[in-house]
Order: sequence, then C-alpha cells, then structure tokens
Amino acid sequence: MNPVCKTLGITYPIVQGGMGNISNAQLAAAVSEAGGLGTIGCGTMTPEQVEKIIKEATERTNKPFAVNIAINVSEHVEEIIQLVTEYNVPVVSLSAGNPAGHISVLHEHNIKVLTVVASVKHAKKAESAGADIIVAEGFEAAGINSNLELTTFTLIPQVSRNVSVPVIAAGGVGDGRGLAAAIALGASGVQLGTSLISTKEAPFHDVYKQGLVASEGTGTVLIGRTYGRMRRILNTDYAQQLQELEKNGMSLEQYSTMTSELQHQKGALDGDLEHGFMNAGQVTGLIERVMTVQEVIDGMVNGAKEQLENMAGLLE
Repeated sequence: MNPVCKTLGITYPIVQGGMGNISNAQLAAAVSEAGGLGTIGCGTMTPEQVEKIIKEATERTNKPFAVNIAINVSEHVEEIIQLVTEYNVPVVSLSAGNPAGHISVLHEHNIKVLTVVASVKHAKKAESAGADIIVAEGFEAAGINSNLELTTFTLIPQVSRNVSVPVIAAGGVGDGRGLAAAIALGASGVQLGTSLISTKEAPFHDVYKQGLVASEGTGTVLIGRTYGRMRRILNTDYAQQLQELEKNGMSLEQYSTMTSELQHQKGALDGDLEHGFMNAGQVTGLIERVMTVQEVIDGMVNGAKEQLENMAGLLE
C-alpha cells in the first residue's frame, strides 16, 4: 500500500496545500471526499475563525482532513494546536518555521504531522524531530516560496535519498504525468494548490479561476526577492505594480502591507485585479478548464497509472 495513503488514511496520495486566509471547508471537504487529503490553512486567522471552518468541514465530510499552520505567519500557533487536539483533527501540516517544538505535542494526541521543507538540511531536521511525512516544495509552487529557489524535481530525489519517512512533492504538479514523475523520483505522493483553486467547488472569484485557465506557463511572477520574502503570484496589473515598486526600492513595511492576507483575499475572493493579488504556481500552463475536484483527482490518478505503465514499456 502507498505509504502516504497508509499513514494518512486516504485513498489517493494527493494532498491539498494550505491556502492561508482564503481556506475554506467547502474545498477541503471536496478534496477529502474525492479520496485525497483536504487541508484548512490557518494563515493569520484567529482561533475562532479556524474553529468555525473545522466545524463546517466535519459536517461536510467524515473523511480525514488536515489543518496547516504556518508557524512564522500565525500569531496563534499554540491556540490552534490546542484547537486541533480538541476537535480530533487527524493530520496537521507545519510550514514556514521550525516544527520541532510542536511535533511531540501533536503526536501525544495521535495526530500525524506533515512538515513542509525546501532543502535536504531542513528535511533531515524535520525527520529527526519526528515528522511522519516530509513535503518537499520547489519554487514552482504558488504563494510563499523559499529563497533557496530549488526546483521541485531537483529537490525530490535529493530529499527522498536522505530521509526514510515518506516524501510528498509540492510545486509544479498538475496532472498524472506530474504525479508519475514525482513517484519516479522517489516521492510517494503530491501536494496540489493551483489546480484545486480552479475547480467548481472552490469558492473563489471567477476572475481568479478564469485567470488561471487563461494563463500560460509563463503567466506567474516571483516577487519579494529583495526582501527575502518570495511569493509566486498570477501576473496581473497588481503584480506588475508590485514588481515596479520593488524595483524602485519600496520599503519592507510597504511590501508586507501590499502582500498581506487582506490583499490576498481581495484578489482571490473579490476578483479585484487592481488592489489584490492571486497566488498561482507555474502549473497554470496545464489548466485548460474549470473542473470538479473529483475530475482533477481521478484524472491525475488515472493519468499517472498510464504514464507509469508506458515508462515500464520504454525500458523493455
């Protein structure tokens, strides 16, 4: 049995990435119902806001889902950890910070822990701290990115060679070929974000979804290199404004304000192209239409099986 599926109690080794303050129960539950692992990203939300989403998710599905805590982003890490233990959330993913001080607490409550890393060094540390699964994320991914700028498909074989726990590939995966490639390189599953945003169940603005469909593989930009706070977003008017301001030396404070979760929500939820941004990974070039979550996951699984069979034939 696939080790990711066995560890997480899911049907397919496909995990939804955390989406910060635009996270919602509707999409998370749809991913879990389709056989993957839905995820609620906490972003900068208060424990009360996160609790509301967890409650709704448990009403929408009785299958496992996860809560993602971005350690250096949230001001409520301890409170949210207490919350997930109270609601018996089976899986927690930890990102954007050192997970070592939190894993043992989660394990005491039989919660499986995924940790998001961007290097072999961090993967080894996460494994030593007790992580059950390592999510190795390349800078093709949407949203906040590591300033190490390692690509997913150079990172996966390095990480999988150096840890013994299951590895999940994140960033740049959007179809069955990507899943097959990740498996061939040593991963046991994949994490998706952008491909799930452009689904019928995702309660995001249609301007966002259609922007992803219309975007080609070059339709995203990286911002924030100057400040060591990189983020990959859709190339919109607002994105170009951010690039120009960064080039002209805007302050870190101004950059932080203009890339806050408020501006994230304006773009993703309101479709405001002038005052908000939309996270997007380089996988946009594979998104041709808005599909259901089930179609995305089934298509990925069936496509991967076909690709792996073809690969075996090429070696005969």
